Amino acid sequence: MEVIQVLDRPVCPSFYTVAGRLLFVESFNLQLRALIELLFSGWQLKPVSVAERSHDIRISFHCGDRPPDIPEHLNQFEIAAGGQCFTGNGELYLALHDAVLHLNETKVDVWFAELPGANDPLLATMTSFAVCAALRRFGMFDLHSAGVIEPRSEQGVLIVGTSGSGKSTLALQLVLAGWPYLSDDEVLLSLVDAQVEARGFRSFFAVSNGDRLKQCFEPEIAYGSKRASHASPGLVLFTQLNGGSQSELRKLTQAEAMMRLVRACPWATYDSSIATRNLKVLSALARQSIAYELYAGRDLLQPGHAAELLCALS
Repeated sequence: MEVIQVLDRPVCPSFYTVAGRLLFVESFNLQLRALIELLFSGWQLKPVSVAERSHDIRISFHCGDRPPDIPEHLNQFEIAAGGQCFTGNGELYLALHDAVLHLNETKVDVWFAELPGANDPLLATMTSFAVCAALRRFGMFDLHSAGVIEPRSEQGVLIVGTSGSGKSTLALQLVLAGWPYLSDDEVLLSLVDAQVEARGFRSFFAVSNGDRLKQCFEPEIAYGSKRASHASPGLVLFTQLNGGSQSELRKLTQAEAMMRLVRACPWATYDSSIATRNLKVLSALARQSIAYELYAGRDLLQPGHAAELLCALS
């Protein structure tokens, strides 16, 4: 990976671009910097060697330093994995285990009490929170969803679901059937010419192999599959496993789809300073797409069956 160093500063900065935005990323700890670079190499962030303009977003990572005290007057919410989110006056704090994040406009700081391990989920979680929180200020809103593209219509298909709902497995079956892909886990939504556009956030797939372990790979490398930069979604699936042999579908109303999108995108309500814009994008997505609840059965594992099923819906 090509990175840029500024030798007259006591930190280790790098520059990355995503969807036309320039991120300035720095760390006061060389080991932490290496971990961040490794993490970013699996995300759809493009490193640049020369920053030809001022950055849009600045993210600083700290290790072993004391984070600031979180003000008492902020609104407080509980998030996944036992974390706490605090918002108010345009600021956002997030406390998870022994790590703290602070966002003020487009400046983000992340503090780790000690150096995380390369496979420590806290590293990926806090770093993802930092990048996505900053991107939300520029109209790019993260959604826990896989994204693929139906090859004939070139219509984007979003597969929304919690961990363990089968969205990565379904996305992989479609990729193996020749569908281009955006991501298997997270997409960024934005409004472009009054249409919602989805971009992939993570480059690699993480698919369960039948036990608690997941196999990680990039379909572009492993299978020669086509990775697309973006797509306009026309179909949204809210998926869950039904434990049976046959899959079932139920078409949703626009209101039902909106309710499920908000549930899958909690920052649309937690992150108060951008909530209105976030909800606007989700509302536009509910209007422009057809939505179904998918109760996924084992038949979707049959080669070509998932593609045949979804082509009939497009």
